[in-house]
Amino acid sequence: MASIPTSARNKDVAEVAAQQEPITAPYGSWKSPLTADVVSGSSKRLGGTAVDAHGRLIWLESRPTESGRAVLVREPEKPGDEPLDITPKEFGVRTLAQEYGGGAFCVSGDIVIFANYKDQRLYKQSISSLDVPPVPLTPDYGGPVVSYADGVMDARFNRYVCVQEDRRESNLNPPTTIVSIAIDSKDIQEPKMLVGGSDFYAFPRLDPKRERIAWIQWNHPNMPWDKSELWVGCISENGEIYKCSCIAGCDPSLVESITEPKWSPDGELFFITDRENGFWNLHKWIESENKVVPVFSMDAEFARPLWIFGMNSYEFIQSNKQRNLIACTYRQQGRSYLGVIDDVQSSTITVLDIPFTDIDNITYGKDCLYVEGASAVHPSSVAKVALDDKKLKAVDFKIIWSSSPDSLKYSSYFSKPELIEFPTEVPGQNAYAYFYPPSNPTYGASHGEKPPLLLKSHGGPTAETRGMLNLSIQYWTSRGWAFADVNYGGSTGYGREYRDRLLGRWGIVDVNDCCSCAKYLVDSGKVDGERLCITGGSAGGYTTLAALAFRETFKAGASLYGVADLRLLRAETHKFESRYIDNLVGGEKEYFERSPINHVAKFSCPIILFQGLEDKVVPPDQARKIYLALKEKGVPVALVEYEGEQHGFRKAENIKFTLEQQMVFFARLIGHFNVADEITPIKIDNFD
Repeated sequence: MASIPTSARNKDVAEVAAQQEPITAPYGSWKSPLTADVVSGSSKRLGGTAVDAHGRLIWLESRPTESGRAVLVREPEKPGDEPLDITPKEFGVRTLAQEYGGGAFCVSGDIVIFANYKDQRLYKQSISSLDVPPVPLTPDYGGPVVSYADGVMDARFNRYVCVQEDRRESNLNPPTTIVSIAIDSKDIQEPKMLVGGSDFYAFPRLDPKRERIAWIQWNHPNMPWDKSELWVGCISENGEIYKCSCIAGCDPSLVESITEPKWSPDGELFFITDRENGFWNLHKWIESENKVVPVFSMDAEFARPLWIFGMNSYEFIQSNKQRNLIACTYRQQGRSYLGVIDDVQSSTITVLDIPFTDIDNITYGKDCLYVEGASAVHPSSVAKVALDDKKLKAVDFKIIWSSSPDSLKYSSYFSKPELIEFPTEVPGQNAYAYFYPPSNPTYGASHGEKPPLLLKSHGGPTAETRGMLNLSIQYWTSRGWAFADVNYGGSTGYGREYRDRLLGRWGIVDVNDCCSCAKYLVDSGKVDGERLCITGGSAGGYTTLAALAFRETFKAGASLYGVADLRLLRAETHKFESRYIDNLVGGEKEYFERSPINHVAKFSCPIILFQGLEDKVVPPDQARKIYLALKEKGVPVALVEYEGEQHGFRKAENIKFTLEQQMVFFARLIGHFNVADEITPIKIDNFD
């Protein structure tokens, strides 16, 4: 199988390192070519893929070097040519629907419809006539107050059907609906509501004849991974939706999370739900009997939690033999697989042999699959997987896009993730993490020294950390740090029972599991128990602050846009998550007891805080309150605030600064070593 070619230049770093005798130096002080510039410049993000009328791949990438601007790019016509930017320089493709966005564009033949970041309006653009500027389809409301996502073209009525979030009346509780937008009208018209009345909607999907529409909906206080419903409606001669019926999720005795409805080419409705075994498995609706049947059952996750719009975990494959072949991706025990299910012989799944061990979305092309994935040595990438005549075997694998095309030249420095299972505080119950040992071919540590540990608590908290090449992790390990990336109880990827461990116990289970993981690594002799640090962003920042306030396991921490006050979060956060923590925390007593801001007296170790000033998910007041309280108490503390950043940092210079300042902060306060890089540390209150 073909993979990324390694150029002679890519060998330089590895060969030079391999020729030297290892230098003995303290862990953490090692010099590494994986600089913060390399990391920040390589952290392009992928925002989805599609195929145009000519079968060429189109992808959405966000660029830290352009302040996080997201651009649609087309695969080159000839091998060796450069990919072509479709999005004009004055536009950026990103929707703020539900704050986290996703599903920001749709390709249909030669047309792309996209949400523009600055004004949040929808625009139509011809892919073949790039000199013609995009045309707005939705009204100008004087600001980015109405957002659109997750749309599909409706050729029958020449319209675009999508989810709309309207923040004109209220930022905290905007109505969400499914709307249609005329795409060829001479005048810009108001979107027309098709479906409304629920708190949230996703995945409006039309059948092949454009006579029916399916969608997902859910209501407060549920999140879509707690409980959601699948509905189908008929489309009338004038385009209205009527005769709506709930297909799944309405039975009060059956709690299920439904996601990703999709009509097959012959008009059957497929979707993913966790109704039988607690794992997200593929099902279909037998319309004639109005019943739901599993297509393939396995203790594996065939979907991810619906944090963003537009996910695509399975695709129908056109087969010569008129069979329903379904390409799908699933996760089991911390690893992804790409498979093909034969819907007629539903007991069979054929696993395709490809180098990716971590897979997100898949898109069907001409006799191929475009797969978004990664592995321990591949950063986030898109690969073209060519299929044989029977569509059951991968005959070629070629990387089309990479978030970090130069990463291979650092491969001799890569620390490979080891999936570890460790005991939690609940007897007989285990949790999971990826452990990365220090790795640098040029250096070795002195005999008997154990490395410092940076333990990361992921965001969400209903999310999952994955064992894929992440240069920001390699930044630490190549300098002599050990790194642990924890999937605490409540994480996805391990079924509903594991996901539900956090219900009513956020701030307890996650904190205990992070502490248990650190203890397990100390007891295993892999890390230094006196140099344990913790970091995390968003919900992971909350776990970080809670671990530092309520436990004494860690010696220092870094919180990136982390939650300090649960009550404030509930009062000020956006609609999508405004009731989320009701199920995770409980009543007023628990809100008070588990908010680190109310227990400043319990903080005793150094903390550095990073915060975007335009964050709508965790407002900046949270970081400021913690900073001022710790400064007054006399604990070493530093606060970094970024203008123009929201929830998660997108600008290269801020990604770089955050990484370097964490490194030098930990080195100065608990490391007992000097950092090899030239970094000017910021002032630390109560220390400098």
